Amino acid sequence: MASTNDPRYNTGNPLCDAVRFLCDASFAVLPRDAARQLGELEKNFWGGVRWFADKNVGWIEDSLAAADRLREEWRRGCRTAGPEPEPMVPEPPPTL
Repeated sequence: MASTNDPRYNTGNPLCDAVRFLCDASFAVLPRDAARQLGELEKNFWGGVRWFADKNVGWIEDSLAAADRLREEWRRGCRTAGPEPEPMVPEPPPTL
């Protein structure tokens, strides 16, 4: 068992301490080379997830910029076509 004085397992959050210990133990039961290879595989996986998340954030930013352009184009089209319609605002439910 790990030393009770190890600061990695005494963060003040018992759940995080237990998860960290289990993660460390899951690597410790493997041979050193296998643990290192598994660690590299996990780092590559999470790096891919991070890349995809960054890419997705870029796509969202591009879509928001395109939506702003479309909205402005539609507003210009509505001004030339006639009066601007009232914005659709949901009515609050009746109070009892």
